[in-house]
Amino acid sequence: MTEFASPHLSRPRIMVLGVQPGRPPFRIVEIDGEVVGEATALIDVLRVAAVRGIVIHDLDDPDVVRWVGGDKFTWQPR
Repeated sequence: MTEFASPHLSRPRIMVLGVQPGRPPFRIVEIDGEVVGEATALIDVLRVAAVRGIVIHDLDDPDVVRWVGGDKFTWQPR
């Protein structure tokens, strides 16, 4: 039997999607695949996670938080 190796891509509990235009611009936050709110700043991501009992120790750990369309410092549309 031949086994094929496939890269394992873990899905982090928290996904912060790309910046959306608005006044102010915002990013959609998903937890466990469910849209849970909007964030206009990094602190909003921490708050929405804390409300759901998730403590984030490392915002740069891709197994915990995935930043889509920018990093934790991207809060304005490109």
